Amino acid sequence: MVSSERTVYDSSTLTGWYKSSYSGGGQGECLEVATGHPHIPVRDSKRPAGPALSFSPASWAAFVSAVRWGEFAG
Repeated sequence: MVSSERTVYDSSTLTGWYKSSYSGGGQGECLEVATGHPHIPVRDSKRPAGPALSFSPASWAAFVSAVRWGEFAG
């Protein structure tokens, strides 16, 4: 159920969720991404019925590339 343009308030209504294979053990800081939707929904893995933010495919690809190239390194 999409409740606003870019937020899904109950992300359990969406299917296709997966967590990155790079997500490690017990830190609890993992995101999940769902496939098969026009926009890319992203949610906190600890809150499967919580909200998800939705990104355009181009925006998500730019974010993933920036992470891959270390542009967010602290």
